[in-house]
Amino acid sequence: MRVCVTGASGKAGRAIVPELLAAGYEVTAVDLQAPPSPLQVPVLLADLVDYGQAVEALAGADAVIHMANIPAPGLHTPALTFERNVAMNSHVFFAAALHRMRRVVWASSETTLGLDFTTPPLYAPLDEDHYPYPTTTYALSKVVGETTAAHVAAWSSIPFVALRISNIMEPHDYARFPSFQHDARLRKWNLWSYVDSRDVAQAARLGLEAELTGASSYIVAAADTVMDRPSAELMAEVFPDVRLTRKIEGRETLMSIDRARRVLGYEPRCSWRAFV
Repeated sequence: MRVCVTGASGKAGRAIVPELLAAGYEVTAVDLQAPPSPLQVPVLLADLVDYGQAVEALAGADAVIHMANIPAPGLHTPALTFERNVAMNSHVFFAAALHRMRRVVWASSETTLGLDFTTPPLYAPLDEDHYPYPTTTYALSKVVGETTAAHVAAWSSIPFVALRISNIMEPHDYARFPSFQHDARLRKWNLWSYVDSRDVAQAARLGLEAELTGASSYIVAAADTVMDRPSAELMAEVFPDVRLTRKIEGRETLMSIDRARRVLGYEPRCSWRAFV
């Protein structure tokens, strides 16, 4: 299978390309800009805000892993973030349908679940049903993307896999984690969640391979939190009134990855504790 990876120069894309190559896939890499260091395949420069460029970039691929988006709120004006992300997502989805692809795996976001938690979550651990609660136009762009994916999946019969990805980290980012430990409120904004880019790559590959139909969504996070303290203790201190739906064990993630484990076979392999 030939897979087009959009956003190949970003954190997730740079990990997804070698993951796919190691698994025997052929890869077409696409991005708006060149990667900071060479990938194992050439990168086709294309602006997916232009539908024609999206159609051309995806030509010849059997599936697409779509990671190309403005990656977070606050990097551009809210209007530009919304407009570009909605355009990129819809153009890739419609191009995939035009090319009769076998699968679309794409980057939704944990922010669709209610982040930044200035208003406490309804319950914890969060799961995929704590949705939609967009608090920024970035998050809203992802909710629109998931709605569009469901629409296109319904009439094209292409399975669409939305990965609600947590805060992506690479090994060099873990040097900052000790600075979070003195104040639990510093990282409360996403319930102390994160995910290693290599685990995002694993989830993306599994999204290609799982037996699925229709449009479905999965939280993708590390198995632990960014904190050294037990997760139940963090909730009791920072969100004392939030209902816990089950017993929280140790430092386990408060962004539940149970559905990704059960349906995709996802199992995080990387923890910041191995690097700090």
